[in-house]
Amino acid sequence: MNFVQISVDRSLMKAKSFIKRGEVDQAHTIYKSILLNFPENVRVKRALEDLETKIKINHNGLTPEEIINQLINLYNDGSMLELVKQSEKNIKFYSNDYVLWNINGAAYKALGITSKALKSFHKVVDLNPCFPDGYNNLGVIYREQGDLDKALEFFSKALKLKPNFAFAYNNSGLIYKDQGKIEKALEAYQKALTINPNYVDPYNNIGIIRGIQGNPQAALESFMKAHILNPNNPETYNNIGSIKLEKLELEEALQIFEKSIALNPDFVMPHFNKGIVYEKLSERKDAIKSFEKALSLKPDFDFARAQKLHQQAHIGDWKGIKHDSSFIPQLGTLKEIMPLTLLSLEDAPARHKKRAEILVQNSFSQKPLPFNFKVKEKYKPIRIAYFSSDFKEHAVAYLLARVFEKHDRSMFKVYGYSIKGTKKDSMHARVISAFDEFKDFSDVSDKEAASIAREDGIDIAIDLNGYTANSRTGIFAYRAAPIQINYLGFPGTMGADFIDYIIADKSLIPENSQEFYSEKPIYLPHTYMPTDNTREISTKPITRTEMGLPEDSFVFCCFNNNYKVTSEEFDIWMRILGQVTNSVLWLRKSNEWSEANFIKEAKKRNIDSSRLIFAGKLDMKEHLARHRLADLFLDTFNYNAHTTTCEALWTGLPVVTKMGKGFAARVAGSLLKAIDLNELITETKEDYEALILELATNSKKLSKIKEKLESNRLSKPLFNTELYTKYLENSYFEAYKNYSQGNKPKIINVQ
Repeated sequence: MNFVQISVDRSLMKAKSFIKRGEVDQAHTIYKSILLNFPENVRVKRALEDLETKIKINHNGLTPEEIINQLINLYNDGSMLELVKQSEKNIKFYSNDYVLWNINGAAYKALGITSKALKSFHKVVDLNPCFPDGYNNLGVIYREQGDLDKALEFFSKALKLKPNFAFAYNNSGLIYKDQGKIEKALEAYQKALTINPNYVDPYNNIGIIRGIQGNPQAALESFMKAHILNPNNPETYNNIGSIKLEKLELEEALQIFEKSIALNPDFVMPHFNKGIVYEKLSERKDAIKSFEKALSLKPDFDFARAQKLHQQAHIGDWKGIKHDSSFIPQLGTLKEIMPLTLLSLEDAPARHKKRAEILVQNSFSQKPLPFNFKVKEKYKPIRIAYFSSDFKEHAVAYLLARVFEKHDRSMFKVYGYSIKGTKKDSMHARVISAFDEFKDFSDVSDKEAASIAREDGIDIAIDLNGYTANSRTGIFAYRAAPIQINYLGFPGTMGADFIDYIIADKSLIPENSQEFYSEKPIYLPHTYMPTDNTREISTKPITRTEMGLPEDSFVFCCFNNNYKVTSEEFDIWMRILGQVTNSVLWLRKSNEWSEANFIKEAKKRNIDSSRLIFAGKLDMKEHLARHRLADLFLDTFNYNAHTTTCEALWTGLPVVTKMGKGFAARVAGSLLKAIDLNELITETKEDYEALILELATNSKKLSKIKEKLESNRLSKPLFNTELYTKYLENSYFEAYKNYSQGNKPKIINVQ
């Protein structure tokens, strides 16, 4: 028996088996090893020559090293489809080359084919368990899939193999940020920079965290360092633009976002941020176009879709809203949006709460400052602080100015903290003079603002913004005071465990709706809404003709922001105009597009456009006075008239409303109950329409309601500011008393 021949035959069979499976490099190795021992074996020589001929044909005569370089060039050129094709082809011959598999995975990753990228990267570490880049790449994929623990596990393996791996440190920082471990994230980014001071990404990531912490100046400094290192990085331009946007340097922000887009037209975020700039500039159409562009690049971008829908509501584009209506129930329930954007589009308190919770989980992971509060032995003076960006000519200031002035200084010391640059108008001056102490936090980080509140000994911190424009929820995430309250500015829950209470009444939050609020309700006896019973109404003579109204018509009125008006109410209003001869609808003039769309929609419903009249902006005293030219105020459904209901009732104009489910949809009903006009509250669309029609055609009944309103205006609780302030102070006292006794926040019924 020829044992040598048997050994060679077995080796040749094994080589052929490798070739059959596509593992040509293994076969090549076998042939070489046989010839090393048997250099004259003709059969093996021929087999090796045939194999190498095939390799050369398939690889254009390139060596493995040259092949790798060629593939790397394809990657750098962005030719991912060709890279996939070439890497797959080469893997057939070099199936155990982990570098090839790594390149293949990178190509699939760039194309967004995650499953194949993941498979390739797993093959990399199977072939070479000591290759740190393979583990790092696996970590990147798992982070994108939301498996943060697994991602961190792979980044840790990469760092164990390569302790000076800057990329893995930066990626670990991203995981810590996602987990809310801000300090650990910063530490990881700093380690990456210690290893490689010219690494751009950590500077951008540090800047993002400084922004989250409410420190835009520190964020900008970090972004500028990244920009110096790489002046052509679109992400850095976008980050710098975001800070300019936050500082309301809008024109400059717009130019910077354009530069980011010029560098990478397919980068989603600068398109989205352009939309936010246009929104703040009231360029609604341009905002919608920018959000649509962002959605064309990323169709599952909930934040952009919600913002687009909100802008479409502002211009009365009901057709556009209907096109996306199927998205509305899901928006913000899995991914972050601003909860305010959908309040006018659906009355769904469970989903409104979920949206708030998702926002908190994604944006407010700050670690609270050390809890070192001391309880006052005698409870007084209790230090209360109102935080707002609206200490100016704004609805919040109009409602609260008198309350600030009437606070009992023997029981309370009252602070005002302005959280954004505030216009210095007459209301600003009035509000400042009403506080015992006033501070401007515009250029102070969230953490520093919370620290100052701590130093001032604030017992109760009151957030007057909630999730409205220029809010700074991060201050409360740091825990500015032992008791923190959501009040007035945002008509809904904050969904945050760091906000303890929400000021409400039992009309707004019935007992069976408490589950839709993360805060404990503080129930005021009549209404949650403060008012100012010293508000002046102009005595200057004013006529309907001056306001563009027919002198002898029945005037229906709705001075709500146009975005609150949906096709549902509009259908009813147009039907009523069709039935009430010589009647007109007086609406707020918000923007040119909404006016044009409302006119177009009226014509569709066979109502002459001349019967829609739009009220321009007036001085507040004259604006209040012109309410008296109207006959009946018509409320909107999902998002009621809030301040506008107060203004209408204060001037003697009756308001018809429909009670909904959520906070924003129940405010007008709360106010009407507080002035004892329950007969103007309806529960269904049908009853709402019927009541409006009855009042418009029964002058005696409407006159009686107006007489009752005039009688109740100063005799019922709604406009009794002094009584309201006492109740509000009692609520603060009860909340502090409960805290001082070591109890968790509880439902408070104010007496």
